[in-house]
Amino acid sequence: MAMDEHTEGTTDVTTEATEDMETLAGSDDVTRYPIAPGYRVNVRTGPGTKYGIVRTLPYGMKVPVYCQKPGERVTGPYGTSNLWDNIANGQFVADAYVDTGSDGYIAPRCD
Repeated sequence: MAMDEHTEGTTDVTTEATEDMETLAGSDDVTRYPIAPGYRVNVRTGPGTKYGIVRTLPYGMKVPVYCQKPGERVTGPYGTSNLWDNIANGQFVADAYVDTGSDGYIAPRCD
């Protein structure tokens, strides 16, 4: 597991990030999946820890999964996987931190 994949014990979220989270948590008809309890997961620009961090999700966040793509293998509370979940345009989180109820694809493969 990459050491910077999640942040525990941190509570600072900027107003801009909070507004973005509210947009992410909107009321569209997409199924939302919970992030593992006790984790603040980094959202990245691509499917790996070498990609830049866009934001860090707050505790208790649920995210949509629009598509998934293979990338860097990451170990998290839901196992080890190379799947990354696309939660918004150009934004990915490691599937090992998302409770999708599956070890495989639950959404179409991203282009």
